[in-house]
Amino acid sequence: MAEKRNPVNSDSCGAPGSDGADSGLTPSQQDMLERCLHALTHANNDSHTLAALLLITRLCPANQLDSATLKRVFEAVGLSLPARLLVTAMQGGTSSGLPPEELVTLGTALLAALSTDPDMAAHPQLLSTIPLLLGLLADGPGWTPQMKAQGWPKTDQEGQSSSVQNENGVSLDKEDTEPQTAPDMSNLEQSKSTPGEPGEHQGSEESLNSKEGVKTGATKPRTPTTCLDKALAVDCYQILSTVCATDRGPEQLLSRGAVPALCRAIDHKQTLSQEKALPLLGHLLSSHVRPIAWSKHPTELVSLLSAISTEFCHASGQDQLDMCTQLPHFLPPPGGAPESKDLKSIVSQLWGALRPMVQAKVTSAQLGPILVLSACLLDLFGWELVGTPKFCCLLVNRACVEVRMGLEELPGTDLTPVQQHVLTACYRIMEAAMEQACSQGFVEDPSQLRTTTTGLSLQQSRQVLGVLEEAFSAVIYYLQLVDKSHHGDPFIFATFRSLCAWLAEETSCLKDEVIALLPFLINYAKEHLEGESPGKGLLNWMSEMSVNDTSQGGTWTGEDALRYLLPALCHLSAEEGPRQVLLTLDTPALLVGFLERGWGALKGRGGVCGTRDPSMETACSALLNFAVTEADRVRKDPCFVSLQCLLTDALPVLLHKPRLLVLAANFCTLGLMIGRLKPAPKGRALTAGPGPAQVSTAWVEWWEEVAELWRLGLQALAGCVQVQPWLAAVAREGGWLGDTLALLSSCSALPDPHTKGALEEALVAVARQCPLCREEISTFMVESKGVLHSMTQLHGALTHCPTT
Repeated sequence: MAEKRNPVNSDSCGAPGSDGADSGLTPSQQDMLERCLHALTHANNDSHTLAALLLITRLCPANQLDSATLKRVFEAVGLSLPARLLVTAMQGGTSSGLPPEELVTLGTALLAALSTDPDMAAHPQLLSTIPLLLGLLADGPGWTPQMKAQGWPKTDQEGQSSSVQNENGVSLDKEDTEPQTAPDMSNLEQSKSTPGEPGEHQGSEESLNSKEGVKTGATKPRTPTTCLDKALAVDCYQILSTVCATDRGPEQLLSRGAVPALCRAIDHKQTLSQEKALPLLGHLLSSHVRPIAWSKHPTELVSLLSAISTEFCHASGQDQLDMCTQLPHFLPPPGGAPESKDLKSIVSQLWGALRPMVQAKVTSAQLGPILVLSACLLDLFGWELVGTPKFCCLLVNRACVEVRMGLEELPGTDLTPVQQHVLTACYRIMEAAMEQACSQGFVEDPSQLRTTTTGLSLQQSRQVLGVLEEAFSAVIYYLQLVDKSHHGDPFIFATFRSLCAWLAEETSCLKDEVIALLPFLINYAKEHLEGESPGKGLLNWMSEMSVNDTSQGGTWTGEDALRYLLPALCHLSAEEGPRQVLLTLDTPALLVGFLERGWGALKGRGGVCGTRDPSMETACSALLNFAVTEADRVRKDPCFVSLQCLLTDALPVLLHKPRLLVLAANFCTLGLMIGRLKPAPKGRALTAGPGPAQVSTAWVEWWEEVAELWRLGLQALAGCVQVQPWLAAVAREGGWLGDTLALLSSCSALPDPHTKGALEEALVAVARQCPLCREEISTFMVESKGVLHSMTQLHGALTHCPTT
């Protein structure tokens, strides 16, 4: 409906039958409202229905009807009547006795009133009218002579309109609005009250009868125009806005062509397009459908952004500051920006207007939107278009100062949502600066130090790192004060993520402060991984922000917090002090749990993976640091037993997945480093003793069944060594060769000739492929008086193989 009226005295409305003192209606007015509702429910035709509606809206404006009353109105009227009014008007029907503009006015007024209830705003019948409303707003009224000359409405071969279409091809099929005929309004005059009575056609613009759309007798046709009536436009935008506010509203509008239609309305400067269409489009594009909208309609959105950018560059003072707040809504999502020279030119133009604003003396409240817009532009094209190195340093410095001012407040000071939004933008500027400054490297001649983007000198890089260190000191201070009950807050996650990005690059600064913060960092990541946090707010925030983990399809999985922390853990686990703290926090078990989840998800997809998951590889690197430096912990900690089981299960699969060979290499190395610390396995098949070798106690019961398999295994080993010579070194380094030679040197005989032949075949293969193995066998041969000395084929292999 049109602009809202303040609910005062008798104009406010409560639930029917409620106390008049509470509802604002006298008993007689409430009785009249009930009678009108009864008449509406039992109306015999559309004329009676409309008359009852007029009486109800005279008593109580539509936007002030309570939900229960509104639902009673909906049940009586339904959405079929307003939909028929719209379709009949757009198709040029005249059977109703009213001109098209009157039908559209009345239909949109009814829809606007009914849409104030969220359930009705999501009703399929109301949603089916969205293409018609968008067509009205984008192209003006379709009943004007100009539109009819262009063939409006579109018709099929029989001359009957098969659907109502706008220029964009968005249509409303017949089955969505059956029946197509609008009600006959000719006898409506008889249903109306005389002036001054409750049913009189008067009142504010908010009520259903505010549009001059219901008049007695014949009405004069309006002057043909391509501009939409303002009150009618208000109703259309109210319907679209209430739909957009529902849970699935953005998807419903997007799928029905809202983006190109609203862009066209703004481009053609249609009625209320700046006041209503632009904010509605901004709300739509700032929702979770933003990436889809940009992928479907890049041309229209780039054109719109160009117009807004031009206006921003020509604005000044407070107008320009206000536009800083709105512009981010119309930028493409990072990573999803279309490859367009026009877009790059627009961003360059925006930076040109932003530079004087960043350099100006402004208050903190004024600087906030400037920094937010700067962060959004950095997300798109990095530092390439920002400006001179001096300006880049200034931008980073202003962001760092804002972070320090915001986070170093006294404990107990809560940050407002606006402050949190600004600080989150500052984090993004700091992260981008850190990447640039840390990538400078060091050269003997500082004058030669330049990058392809910012061109920072070595001195400037050091200055940037200095202000970043001060800012992250404030971040650490703030996180130390965070209560566990706030771990699900989006701003805490943004702060945590920013610190992790810094720790991934820089762990030498603020070492003591970082070590002191490790309990918070580990516990925060563990809570999210195990599902103890996050709140709904964080889930919604993650679904809309560009920080989503792309390896997991862009959705929050609970692993994201640990994923951001992993690079820092890789560095910290390599240093003695931080590593000991990490061990007390049971960090290896956390990392093993992460790998188990990752491998479980990968195995569930059959090992199919579109891209590598660097996080699993980084987790392996951190665990490798523990395996190399903490042998006792590896031997005793049960999590490393679980890890070995995982590696044993995963490695055979990964070796056959070309895209996962890096992960396979990590798994293999990690498994070998853990395996070297394990005690030698017991329970060998044969044991030495005085006289002949004996079958060991563990095997003796089953020897008749497994003896042949054991010998075949030795023959297979010989064959594998011939094909893969490196296995000979593994047999030696793993202890098999030494144990076997010791057995054969100390026993006078083996259980049977076949066993001796299998062992000799394996030893011959090893001797031929590995010089170190030959040397070790020769040593035993010289000193042996047992079975080993009688192996003639082995003697021959040692004699005929070249010496080293």
